[in-house]
Amino acid sequence: MAKFLTQEQEEDIVEAISQAEEATSGELRVHIEKKCKADSPIQRAKEVFAELKMHETEFHNGVIVYVAWKDHKVAIWGDEGIHSKVGQSFWEEELELILKYFKAGDYQTGLTEVVLQIGQKLKENFPYEQKGEVNELSNKISYNKDEGKKDA
Repeated sequence: MAKFLTQEQEEDIVEAISQAEEATSGELRVHIEKKCKADSPIQRAKEVFAELKMHETEFHNGVIVYVAWKDHKVAIWGDEGIHSKVGQSFWEEELELILKYFKAGDYQTGLTEVVLQIGQKLKENFPYEQKGEVNELSNKISYNKDEGKKDA
């Protein structure tokens, strides 16, 4: 069965997520599945965002990068707190960047670069207010429950 990322690539992306969240209260997740289970990738990203309870962050500053790799669909969804600060054009620029790398077959770099750039915007707009703030969500890549990691 085909695999989207190697274990090493996945670990590098998880490390990028950790770096991106280092000085911010913002939360960032990457979700990967084979096929998009909605009419559009942005609709599916919103569904996964809710399933992962990303809307429950204190400052509504969660961001999900969604990939349906067999369908060649990608979306980025930011909660209202971060979206109100960066605007739609930021998400469109990030989507263009990830697609540039994906079209070249460099999925790891595409995901890593976008994660780090989103992390920078989160740091600028939601810096840690105080020491001891906690990471509200896991940094691990999430996969569709029906598919399991082995197929992703």
